[in-house]
Amino acid sequence: MSKPSLSLVEIRKIIKLRETGHTLYEIKTLTNKSNGTIWKYIKGVSILPKYQEIWRVKRGGSKAKSLRNWKEAKDKASKIVTDLNFKEKMLILSCLYWGEGNKAELNIINSDPAMIRVIILCLRDLGIKQEDLKVSIRIFEDIDEKTALNFWCNALGLPKGFINIFNVIPGKKIGKLPYGMCRLRVRKGGQYFKLIMSMIDLIKSGI
Repeated sequence: MSKPSLSLVEIRKIIKLRETGHTLYEIKTLTNKSNGTIWKYIKGVSILPKYQEIWRVKRGGSKAKSLRNWKEAKDKASKIVTDLNFKEKMLILSCLYWGEGNKAELNIINSDPAMIRVIILCLRDLGIKQEDLKVSIRIFEDIDEKTALNFWCNALGLPKGFINIFNVIPGKKIGKLPYGMCRLRVRKGGQYFKLIMSMIDLIKSGI
């Protein structure tokens, strides 16, 4: 059974609160309704002229508060993510591979250079040498090959010529793939693959 819709009195109250310069959070507090429900009725509602200045001050305060919260979060994160030991790096490697890696062989494809770089660093800690890495990219046919190769080499800290192209897709680049996708494999990586998958299994079981 679906939840009953709001009464006209409730809807009018929400709209009136918005017109008088109340924020989404304030309206939520005053009406005890969800963000989605409130937004449904305040979308497109204009703040009345006499409340515009109050509204602008609130918006400025919200942005400042958000910036303070971000700084606080980053400060806390910097204390947590520092001087990672081998065990912690292997857990990071396992979790990233769990979400993005091939489950049949040590093979991962992703468009995020930061993720691929972190995985490479963790693999090196695991004992895999750079010459054992096989790195290649998949691009759309309208992407300049040299530009894409240079981008991935620089992003991953690998020497020029280390990366090659394994697939050119017909058509134009889509959305957030201006340099294509990167595929990372390991030569004779069977035992490393088994280790990573075993760590994933332990994480799944709650360790």
